[in-house]
Amino acid sequence: MKKAVVFITFFSLLISALAHGPEDHNNQTLHVEQEHHTTDHAHGESDNEFNPKETIIHHILDAHDWHFLDYKTADGATHPVSIPLPIILYTEGNLDVFMSSAFHHGHETVKKGDRHYELAHGHINELSGKKVLDFSITKNAATILLAAILLMLIFTAVARNYKNGNLKPTGIASFLEPLILFVKDEIAIPNIGKHKHQKYLPYLLTLFFFIWIINLMGLLPGGSNTTGNISVTLVLAFFTMIIVNFSGNKNYWKHIFATPGVPAWLLPIMIPVEIIGIISKPFALMIRLFANITAGHIVILSLISLVFIFKSVLAGIPAVLMALFISVLELLVAALQAYIFTLLTALFIGLAVEEHH
Repeated sequence: MKKAVVFITFFSLLISALAHGPEDHNNQTLHVEQEHHTTDHAHGESDNEFNPKETIIHHILDAHDWHFLDYKTADGATHPVSIPLPIILYTEGNLDVFMSSAFHHGHETVKKGDRHYELAHGHINELSGKKVLDFSITKNAATILLAAILLMLIFTAVARNYKNGNLKPTGIASFLEPLILFVKDEIAIPNIGKHKHQKYLPYLLTLFFFIWIINLMGLLPGGSNTTGNISVTLVLAFFTMIIVNFSGNKNYWKHIFATPGVPAWLLPIMIPVEIIGIISKPFALMIRLFANITAGHIVILSLISLVFIFKSVLAGIPAVLMALFISVLELLVAALQAYIFTLLTALFIGLAVEEHH
């Protein structure tokens, strides 16, 4: 169990570090406040016109804040409700750490020594042009770390259930045991083999539950579209590519560089094709997860936007009902995408470790 906890921690921290990268949007509200301001922010909309494009983009992209909602007071001032996140910057040998609320929605700069930072369009820049490495905890990174904590808490409780030889699952273990056995018996063993699956089962279980949990977290109000960030799916796919190719046996590499049954004069063509296949397999994993999760969020927000576009009950009722239907469907998609990603990963590993027959 200790190995599993260490693996989950390393897995999540590495994803957070590599997948971090805030996208371009204007809402950088970073704390719960009631500061009076009437300038437009976040959605880029005027007081009299609803802009669905900006609202949808604001939701699906990453941010330096964890924004929940905005509200307007009687005098027309807009006030955000959000949580501050840490800003961690490395600039020419200097490490600067502060809370993102210091930017005041991007309207103010932050001074640290001789360095002045601004928050513009979701990116932090140093005003004198110094190169800045941004290691900040964005909303997506915070979601990944939160998912890792949940995984450790959940599976620590499951491991505790089986302590001292108790083989009867109770509590949360009774819910998770069928899922664990499903990953083992229906994904790992059929694709990797009965004698080799055990080595890769921890990774497959971590992959399945990690993707499933962050997908579900993205459906909560104020949730982050984490797997809808292609940087996150890129890192997950990269892990799979590394594991597959480092696990490849002699037979696997022989099929790539000396394909059996292929004439020697065709090898200069076949070898590049096979090498492209090494990259295209994880690339397909990356795009599939990213596209399906992002599309679901966009469809739901587009349907909700119809209420504010038409400003009519006749348009609002079917739009809300359709959005509710898609939201329920997204619960299935959240699990389905975790299953597909894990299944294809196991399939690729199985092809790499398969012995010559």
